Amino acid sequence: MSEVELRKMPKGRPGGNPDLVKYQYTTDRKESCTAKMTLRLPPSHYAKLKEIDNWQEKVRSAIASIVESEDFSAQE
Repeated sequence: MSEVELRKMPKGRPGGNPDLVKYQYTTDRKESCTAKMTLRLPPSHYAKLKEIDNWQEKVRSAIASIVESEDFSAQE
């Protein structure tokens, strides 16, 4: 097959994955974690953070605590 023919070939399984529901993202949270955030921190902190078990969930929890402790009504 030529390179052009290979590029025109469909990718994946025709008709999609019949078991897609089994592999879809699910959550047991009130609100799913779909928003993304980029944060800059010193490399040494990042390395130490990655060593903590379940660090992503602990960071989410810390951020939620900060947001919940803020008094947004005073800023209006």
